[in-house]
Amino acid sequence: MPTPLAATLGSALLLFAGQALAATAYVSNEKDNSISVIDLDSLEVTASLEVGARPRGLALSSDNKLLYICASDSDTVQVMDLATRKFIKELPSGADPEQFALHPNDRWLYISNEDDALVTVVDTQSDQVLAQIQVGVEPEGMAVSPDGKWAVNTSETTNMLHWIDTSTQELVDNTLVDQRPRHVEFSPDGKLLWASAEIGGTVTVVDVDSRKVLKVLKFQIKGVHPDKVQPVGVKLTRDGKYAFVALGPANHVAVLDARTYEVLDYLLVGRRVWHLAFTPDEKRLLATNGISGDVSVIDVDNLKVTKSIKVGRYPWGVVVTP
Repeated sequence: MPTPLAATLGSALLLFAGQALAATAYVSNEKDNSISVIDLDSLEVTASLEVGARPRGLALSSDNKLLYICASDSDTVQVMDLATRKFIKELPSGADPEQFALHPNDRWLYISNEDDALVTVVDTQSDQVLAQIQVGVEPEGMAVSPDGKWAVNTSETTNMLHWIDTSTQELVDNTLVDQRPRHVEFSPDGKLLWASAEIGGTVTVVDVDSRKVLKVLKFQIKGVHPDKVQPVGVKLTRDGKYAFVALGPANHVAVLDARTYEVLDYLLVGRRVWHLAFTPDEKRLLATNGISGDVSVIDVDNLKVTKSIKVGRYPWGVVVTP
């Protein structure tokens, strides 16, 4: 039987571990040049971190120790040590980095350079540019397949998905989608790619093996003009049950059956919803609302919005650490 002292120390260590492992959300605020830190136990902002100009895309290292920040107007990718919340370096990002995706090898960062119609590939360990790949006009969305074989970029003006073979860092195929594609998301098994088209008002589902369009999804919200339905962020649950789509100035998140593509519901959130992120257990989904300056918390099991958390001005990107 443990001594009272040992029991007390054990309880203290468990309490400390619980605090250390509490999930935390990081939200980029475009117009405040800041990151809002949200404690996901209390659902309150606990810190505001000053970063570069117009932060947008965010990504985490595989061990959740490093936060990568696209500081678009500073023309750089900043790397923050989350233990100290200090910058440890900046990466050569190319001009106007907007979104990026980290390869499963935890080294290669694929960065959209909107002004130069390029994807820049940076080795995050050596800080060297490995390649710059010419893509369509105004590249934005970026995703890497779970197996690391494909990096896919969207070009807003060319209206295409650009397929980059990561073994050669070369562009090998293009898929035409609707107007102004903004975001791409691989299914957890890597078999499908979901691509949102903001002006087209659609989401296109693409078969990864053939790189052919399987389905084009449309949205209709009672009382909302079709022009306001502008899909951006997409998130899929690991079990393949749900797909969530942020619908921009429609101020709703669409809930779809990810297998049948049926729209199950529209959830009212804040104004100008941009991007989405799950908590580690996928019990909650966070949605950044640019114009209303808040983050909506969605109960995934019950498909209900449960809380609004005020953050900085024009929140855009969001990631969550365990």
